Amino acid sequence: MKPLSSPNSCTSGVAPARRNDSAPAKPRRVRIEDLLGGGRELIIEHRNEEYRLRMTSNSKLILTK
Repeated sequence: MKPLSSPNSCTSGVAPARRNDSAPAKPRRVRIEDLLGGGRELIIEHRNEEYRLRMTSNSKLILTK
């Protein structure tokens, strides 16, 4: 019977990344085209409230509640 691997084990041969708590996390980068999915508006839910991210005709971004 094959032993079960632990949740921290790595089967790909590459060690899992370790988080350095003293270094700030790098923010995730997302292209606006990917975020809006070809549209010009996006609804963001945060703490049970809706926010609207909209791209203007001048390609500026506006976030409203």
